[in-house]
Amino acid sequence: MALEQEVVDILKESKTIAVVGMSKNPEKAAYRIPKYLKDVGYKLIPVNPTASEILGEKVYAKLEDITEKVDIVDIFRPSEETPVIVESAMKLNPKLIWLQLGISNEQSKALAKENKIAYVENKCLMVEHKKIR
Repeated sequence: MALEQEVVDILKESKTIAVVGMSKNPEKAAYRIPKYLKDVGYKLIPVNPTASEILGEKVYAKLEDITEKVDIVDIFRPSEETPVIVESAMKLNPKLIWLQLGISNEQSKALAKENKIAYVENKCLMVEHKKIR
């Protein structure tokens, strides 16, 4: 199923992506996908409490530590952890919450909708971005 036009527009206009659960391990999707996003021009803000730098970017332990504007929050965490993450993301007022392939949660979806924030779940941001380039 194709992405909604609103989401396509957000992807095209956005500049900064906070990546929750970004990995230090180059073999993991949570590293490779954000690397692709950086390579195509997005500014990455990695969020991972166990790292200080990934792909040359300063890593934040949690979303609440980020002080700059975030357009998209991309989440690589288990489905059951996403409501707390999405709740934290609301403070950043992103345009889009994205739960990666295999991750979905009704509570997270409802929270985004309630706050009028675009929401995508169970899709790979890299795959979808390649379709709209």
